[in-house]
Amino acid sequence: MIPTINTNQLTRITLVLLLITGCFYVLRPLMAAILLSTIICVFTWPLYHSLWSRFGKRDTLAAMMMTLLLLVALILPMAYLAANFADFTATLVNQFQPILQSLQPHAPDWMRNLPIIGGQVSEAWERAAVSHEELMKLVSQYYEPLRTFSLQAVQLVMGGLMQLILVVFIAFFFYRDGARLGAGLMTIAHKLGGELGREVLTLSRGTVRAVMLGIFGTALAQALVALVGFEVAGVPLPLLLAAITFFLSVIPVGPPLVWGGASLWLYGHGEPGWALFMFLYGLLVISTVDNVVKPILISHSSHLPILLVVLGVLGGIVAFGFIGIFLGPTLLAVALTLVKHWIDLHNQKVH
Repeated sequence: MIPTINTNQLTRITLVLLLITGCFYVLRPLMAAILLSTIICVFTWPLYHSLWSRFGKRDTLAAMMMTLLLLVALILPMAYLAANFADFTATLVNQFQPILQSLQPHAPDWMRNLPIIGGQVSEAWERAAVSHEELMKLVSQYYEPLRTFSLQAVQLVMGGLMQLILVVFIAFFFYRDGARLGAGLMTIAHKLGGELGREVLTLSRGTVRAVMLGIFGTALAQALVALVGFEVAGVPLPLLLAAITFFLSVIPVGPPLVWGGASLWLYGHGEPGWALFMFLYGLLVISTVDNVVKPILISHSSHLPILLVVLGVLGGIVAFGFIGIFLGPTLLAVALTLVKHWIDLHNQKVH
């Protein structure tokens, strides 16, 4: 027998659906900021709880302290990056063509005299110099698209700064009311899925913390190591380059773009020795940090494949803008963990 639905039930269901739809459209422009605020609060909740206990269990005071910490950790570096990135990008693009034009047809004496590899490097240099004119035509052809891309990157960074400000603002209320919100989520999860719902929510919290530790831990370690190299080599604006390395460290080819560009800049300004040092330091030290720290913190802690991290970064940028760099991989990690958990539960029932 087909169950009947009276007019009152149909009205209530319709009103609930309309309410859910309205809430979704209201919050849709802020969804990225809300999600990232949630992730950051979950990741830093042990620190907040420690401050909460230290300040006599005062929710507002502890939330204000955490908000100030987020301002220092997120907003100040991002503001510095946004303030200097435009000038840096314009200078880099304008100097790109003259550096290539200044390349000599023969390798420098110091490079030819390098032990073991000097002859091979000199031959490779001269072979490249043969097609130098064609290379310059190609560079001239793509110069304007490169400049346009650089301007778009500046706009992305400025938009990311505004998004992070909104993230920090929302995080204050999540810290202050987090205990009540968490209890409410647990109640909803239990009503919808019983003990499995509570277990899934707990599993999601652990995955968020593991992935954020891997992403931020790797980014911070690589940025600090890169900062040392930039300072030693005398590269201008080392702090800005380190900040760029921090945000690009999620992408495997991101940091080489920074230290490789710094090496080219040094060579173009008559510092071939420091250019070689910067290249070797980036290849052997900065990239080694990425290859060692990232698999330990991400793959071993949350079992998230590196390919999924890359897909999360690219998809996150397209979907959420600048903050998608960190939001995308985290969401994919949670989804992957829940799918694996569901498969394990199904296999247990089968056996």
